[in-house]
Amino acid sequence: MSESTQLEQRLQSLEMHLAQENPILLQAVASFRKLDNVARRLGFLRPEESFATRISWWPLVAILGTYSSGKSTFINHYLGQSLQLTGNQAVDDRFTVLCFSKEDEVRVLPGLALDADARFPFYQMSRAIEEITVGEGRRIDAYLQLKTCPSEQVRGKILIDSPGFDADAQRTATLQITNHIIDLSDLVLVFFDARHPEPGTMHDTLEHLVAHTIKRPDSSKFLYILNQIDTTAREDNPEDVIASWQRALAQKGLTAGRFYRIYNPAAAVPIEDENLRARFETKRDIDMAEIHARMRQVGIDRAYRIIAVLEQTAHDVEERIIPTLQDLLAQWQRRVVWLNGIVFGLIFAAIIGTTLWSGEWQGWEFSHPFWNGLLKAPVGRFIALGVAVVLAGYIHFTLRRCAARQVIAKLKKQVHDMREMDFADNIANAFQKNTRFWRSIFIKQPSGWGPRTKRQLTTVLAEANGYVQALNDKFTNPSGAEDVTQELENPTESPKELVV
Repeated sequence: MSESTQLEQRLQSLEMHLAQENPILLQAVASFRKLDNVARRLGFLRPEESFATRISWWPLVAILGTYSSGKSTFINHYLGQSLQLTGNQAVDDRFTVLCFSKEDEVRVLPGLALDADARFPFYQMSRAIEEITVGEGRRIDAYLQLKTCPSEQVRGKILIDSPGFDADAQRTATLQITNHIIDLSDLVLVFFDARHPEPGTMHDTLEHLVAHTIKRPDSSKFLYILNQIDTTAREDNPEDVIASWQRALAQKGLTAGRFYRIYNPAAAVPIEDENLRARFETKRDIDMAEIHARMRQVGIDRAYRIIAVLEQTAHDVEERIIPTLQDLLAQWQRRVVWLNGIVFGLIFAAIIGTTLWSGEWQGWEFSHPFWNGLLKAPVGRFIALGVAVVLAGYIHFTLRRCAARQVIAKLKKQVHDMREMDFADNIANAFQKNTRFWRSIFIKQPSGWGPRTKRQLTTVLAEANGYVQALNDKFTNPSGAEDVTQELENPTESPKELVV
């Protein structure tokens, strides 16, 4: 079965599921298909690729944080069962995908289960890791694992527990997987340990988990949580500990949004002062309730996220892909012109120099007997002209290919991020389509780009606006009809039945 056929089957299966779960998102798949057609005409997507398969259609909650920040304890408390190992030291250095299963027994599956299954957001992750670190792609089980559990809290969504975060010592592949997860997630919980280390010693970690995230257009999906705050109850002034963390986060730019303070009731340090305990418990319960409410909301967030990706992808075609392609073509055109000038100039200079050295010029006349005799005959002039044209064409098109390879090499040399790697590969494909031998180097408009393509992008953007309006009408429920948000918060089908 060809890859393009497999893609079509995946999209059809996705459409069948969405027809039952969310008809608005079903329409969005059709809009993604239109964008795919645009991108394929540009050469940006191959026939077996689709923008629709580059996003997660599942509600996704990512849980990031420093070592011993209580991520696993939080997950176990949320699920109502001891699924994840806990401890003060790093107990797991892999990303764990938690998925609902009707079976009572918890199953732990290797990373290959995620890498080879197109339904999960880590499909073909081994290839991406291999491109970052040669040889690591074969060790996919060292990075990922899948756990299934019967907890109703995870029905209809996916939780991802990350290894403890230490930017100074983190492997490049791990950092790139973290970025990949952040991009796909509807909600990101970022945990810090109230006990240690001091926030001032975590410059790189705070930079990656805070400074890099607050600049994102979807920064509202990040919740920053100071966990195990009960351990500060024995401090002379526990508010100083909290204030220290708030200042550290503010220095990285986090001056707005919620900063949560929680601890696990089952693992809490006893607080003897009743008034202090009541104050800590009240604040903890309020913050935990808000965090759990946001986690229940991810079904709705998922719908808006997908429409936002659709809209952003349409904008990216005109505002990023086309300008990047035009810039690469301009670089290529300049390189071809310079290479042609240099090479043909050197060839001409070599011919003139050789003939002058051999004494075959008499004044301004070339006196070589063979060439003079050949060029005097009409057939000889035709043959000489033909040979010259063929040689010049061969040299010119060889230089075109050489210039194109140089431009692509320069493009990929500038890529240091998994997210940009796929873009670079696709833009290189589109660029190569524009350097085929039948296209003049002086054509500035990329192949496949014109009024028709622009109209299709305008149509997709209008459809995206319509989907947002439809979602607003559905979720705000202005008519007072039966509540529809509950269905998305607790869908009847588990993620195991989804496809993409």
